[in-house]
Amino acid sequence: MSFETIIVEKRERYSIITLNRPDKLNALNDTLLDELQEAVSSIKTDPKVQALIITGSGAKAFAAGADIAQLHTCDTATGAIFAGKGQEVFMSIEKLGKPVLAAVNGFALGGGCELALACHIRFCSENAKFGQPEVNLGIIPGYGGTQRLTRLVGTAKSAELILSGNIIKADEAKAMGLVNAVYSQESLLQETEKFVQIILSKSASAVNTALDCILSANDMTEFEGMEYEAKKFGEVCGTDDFYEGTKAFLEKRPAVFTGK
Repeated sequence: MSFETIIVEKRERYSIITLNRPDKLNALNDTLLDELQEAVSSIKTDPKVQALIITGSGAKAFAAGADIAQLHTCDTATGAIFAGKGQEVFMSIEKLGKPVLAAVNGFALGGGCELALACHIRFCSENAKFGQPEVNLGIIPGYGGTQRLTRLVGTAKSAELILSGNIIKADEAKAMGLVNAVYSQESLLQETEKFVQIILSKSASAVNTALDCILSANDMTEFEGMEYEAKKFGEVCGTDDFYEGTKAFLEKRPAVFTGK
């Protein structure tokens, strides 16, 4: 696939999507969102791709937010459509069914922060900066920020960031649980790929089922989540990987998983 605003690279059993508008700090315009949706849809149905990394081109930005020139033309009706489109794309990332990691290099503001939030695991560089500064423009986060940020860091911290529009640095983002780890700019992608290799060494069926259960915690009561977990536990007990993993453990040897 050839794209105008993103680069898609296939590695062994995983893919990397790089947002590629460095002259615009990788701002999220219509074209980029459309291409991101197309790439993610293709990855979802590709059995050879078992994980995804999303990052930004250049050292300055992961994504500096939505395209303000396009946003400025919105009214009540088109504003809802504008937000809905971004939400749909980011939901497809969150619900990919495979692990998605964000390698956040530089600014992740507004829609860029919301894109990182839609990923399951977030690593960032030391120069990364996060924020939801939409109130400075007289609007609110529209790509899921009020929901995902609140679930991730809690109501008080989410309100602090969103209502102030403040931008925070990498160390503070890690301290509040917004990111999992902080690396140097030079080693960020390498360290992210290292972690992907750890995931890929496990059973794909177990990883994807566990991820499904983790995400279900946002949508169910604790009791419903427990029931769902038990059901999914039973399902993986019927897989070849379960038999191989437990047999390998008993035989004191490395397991050879097939994802089945």
